[in-house]
Amino acid sequence: MPKPPTKREKMAVPQEEMEASKASVSPNDIVTDPQLRSVLAVAELAHKSGMSLLKLLESHPPSAEAAAAGALIDPAFEDELSKQHKLLAYHLAQVRGLHRKAILDVRQTKQATADARHEIDALHLHLQNLYYEQRHLLGEIHAAVSYKHKYTELPLMPVAEFLEQFPEYADKTEHELWIARIEHEHKVRLEMEAKRQELLKRKQELVKENQKRKEDLANLDKQLER
Repeated sequence: MPKPPTKREKMAVPQEEMEASKASVSPNDIVTDPQLRSVLAVAELAHKSGMSLLKLLESHPPSAEAAAAGALIDPAFEDELSKQHKLLAYHLAQVRGLHRKAILDVRQTKQATADARHEIDALHLHLQNLYYEQRHLLGEIHAAVSYKHKYTELPLMPVAEFLEQFPEYADKTEHELWIARIEHEHKVRLEMEAKRQELLKRKQELVKENQKRKEDLANLDKQLER
């Protein structure tokens, strides 16, 4: 009976499968940016040109006898060699240009990313400040709502009695009813203060009158004693 495979053997991937998976994945499957794909395409052309040049050189190896005899190179081969050299140089120049452009684009992208990050950080800080201000305002509102105002402690006329005397305020809001009761209390107190001042004035007059009568009686007693 064969021995069952271990856990490590189950997780191990054969080298052939790894190489096959690598071969099945092309650079275009990984790179999706159009500009980078164009760089890969030009690099592939330069690679093909270099390989063609190598094959061309391998197909016409210079012999020692021909070099010693000073034999001339085949003109057709020389033309083809020059053509391949120029094609390779053209493709390499394209690769350098695209590489330079890619570097500049990366720098611009980094700068744009840094600017966007700075703007986002500033907006985040502004948002945090707004949250702080919101919490502060909510605290102030709660403190104002729960504050025990002095007017609530005034000995005002009860609401039922006030509405009985002034039924025109029955459809008013609580705030308007508070104002009306306070104004009524103020009016009543002004009237009471006016009466108090009038009574105080009357009292002073009576005190003066009594004082005068006392003086008259005292003078009369002195006259009778004589």
